[in-house]
Amino acid sequence: MADKKQYLFDKPRNVKVLLYSLYITSGFLLLLDFIIHRHINHHWEGLLGFYSIYGFLGCTAIVLGSKLLRIMVQRDEDYYDRDALPDTKGEDHVDE
Repeated sequence: MADKKQYLFDKPRNVKVLLYSLYITSGFLLLLDFIIHRHINHHWEGLLGFYSIYGFLGCTAIVLGSKLLRIMVQRDEDYYDRDALPDTKGEDHVDE
C-alpha cells in the first residue's frame, strides 16, 4: 500500500500549536483593549470586548441565516436531471 500523504493538520501537535497561538493572540488583543484609546461614536463601543462580542454575534447570525436560507432555496437532488429522465409512457405504448 502506498504511503498516505500527510497534511499539515493531520498531526495533533500542529492542531494544538494552532489553537494555543490563537488563544495567545486573542488574549493579547484583549489586553490591548485596556491600553489603546479608541475613538468611539457610541457609548457601547467603549465596553470591554465589544468588538469581539459583536463579531461573534455577527458570524453566528450569518451561519444561522444561511441555514434558514438553505431551507427556502433547497431543491431536490434530481432537480436539474428531471428533463433528462425518460418518459414514463414509453415508445411502444398505444393509447386506446
